[in-house]
Order: sequence, then structure tokens, then C-alpha cells
Amino acid sequence: MEPSSNSPSLEHRNVQFSDSFRFFILKTPATFTNVSPFLIEKAITGAIGEVKSIRKMRSGDLFLEVSSSNQATALIKLQKLAHLELTVAPHSNLNFSRGVISPADFLNVSTEEIKENMKAQKVCDVRRITIRRDGQVLNTKHLILTFSTPDLPQTVKMAYIRCPVRPYIPNPLRCFQCQRYGHSKNVCRGQPTCPRCGESGHDSADCKKKEQCLK
Repeated sequence: MEPSSNSPSLEHRNVQFSDSFRFFILKTPATFTNVSPFLIEKAITGAIGEVKSIRKMRSGDLFLEVSSSNQATALIKLQKLAHLELTVAPHSNLNFSRGVISPADFLNVSTEEIKENMKAQKVCDVRRITIRRDGQVLNTKHLILTFSTPDLPQTVKMAYIRCPVRPYIPNPLRCFQCQRYGHSKNVCRGQPTCPRCGESGHDSADCKKKEQCLK
């Protein structure tokens, strides 16, 4: 699957460039299509050395994975490649990883305080998992940490407490129009389907049929 370049921008995460970033998108006002791939590869190698991989995306931009932090630092400073004007940006998803920790001692500590004290461990976002009970939204001890590195650490240190990190697996995206998974209602092209009986043509509020799974 081709890496998407239409992911949320780094600015939305409040993250500065990190030399631990490995994946980058290269853009040019003049398309790369009309330039020899041999010339492009030689220009990249001459500027920063041999990289791990280069691929052309459907958009015409280049997807590049560097081999070292020194290459990442050098690449982000490039403004020209051969005779082409160049814009380099870290990929907005692949340079990050998310994990879950469950330290009971931090149940009453704000996510802002946790984030501020874990910046040195490349934590750039902290979100607490909540549950709904008796009409109330309650905090849990479980925290989702976003790291500004593609490599998820096995543990993190929170003050004097060492916490194991589990990979974060998000809930599957469900469409509340066709009731299938993998997309949202806003982009759905399917038939409106009742989530109660699995049949199309009516809403669940008026449904009196027997409950059954969508076929």
C-alpha cells in the first residue's frame, strides 16, 4: 500500500522537526515525471548520501526513507535538487508511533502535566482513555502516548515509575449509514442500512424486526 501524503499535518500535532524522523515527502513545482530518475537518484545521493529507499507516489511526489539521523537533518535543509526547486517535509504519519500505558499512580494527574514531563522521551501527545458509566464520562488509568519516532519504545519512565508500553490498536472505523467498516458516513456511497435488523430502507428508531447481524 502506498503511504498517503494527505494525512494531518505536523503542525496539528505541535511537533517540531526531529532527527529521529525517517520518512519524508519531496515535492517540486515542476513534476519529477519529466526528469530522468537516474538524475534524481544521483542528485539525492550526491547531496546526502545513499538513502534506504526512494519511491514515486501516485501524486508525482517522491517518498523517501533515510538511513540515518544525519541524512534526515541534511535532507530537511535541501531547497534544490539538480535544477529543480524542492520542498521537503517529514511524512505526517509514518514518523510517529502510539502506545498505551496503564499507571494507576497517574489517574489524577493531568495529561498536560504528563506530556510536559515526558518530552525528553519523545512524547508529543497524551490522551486519556475514558469510559461512560451511568451517564457520566469517567477517566481511566489508561493513557495513549504518541511518540515523535516510528519506533515504539518498550518502556517509558514516569518520574520514578517505569511503565511497559503496549502497541495502541484503534477501534475499527464504522460507517453509521451502511453499517460497514473502513469508512465514515461522510464519504459513504452505500445504501442506508438499519443497524438493528441489517436491512436497508428504514431507520433503527422505527424498526420492530428481529435483531440480527448485517449480512
